[in-house]
Amino acid sequence: MADHSQRERITKYANDRFGTEAEHLWADEPGFAVFRHPSSKKWYGIIMDVPSGKLGLTGEQFVDVMNVKCNPIMIGSLLSEKGFLPAYHMNKNHWISIVLDESVPDDQIFPLLELSYDSVAPKRKKKRTQQAEE
Repeated sequence: MADHSQRERITKYANDRFGTEAEHLWADEPGFAVFRHPSSKKWYGIIMDVPSGKLGLTGEQFVDVMNVKCNPIMIGSLLSEKGFLPAYHMNKNHWISIVLDESVPDDQIFPLLELSYDSVAPKRKKKRTQQAEE
């Protein structure tokens, strides 16, 4: 597990599981990578390298974090756990930041990524019953 960074493992998981590639949308932010649902084109994750001070952490180093979309009730309980922070640069009611420093194990991150992916999938439309014409 130590031979690849958590960022690399998550990127590989997203590609293997969902067939999505990390998109680098900003030339001035090469450490930012977006993951987009192939059908809805909505983001289900973003990995960023952010100065620790901007996250409310101590130190001057850059830290990898991943934002995922999450149920507001889950956010409340996750924020009490090590490695989870209010979403950086996203709606804090619907997104959460996960610090990618191995403090949150992959097997806890992957299900959250799955939930985020599912939450931005196109909604199924209910089929209308055809009314008989008389």
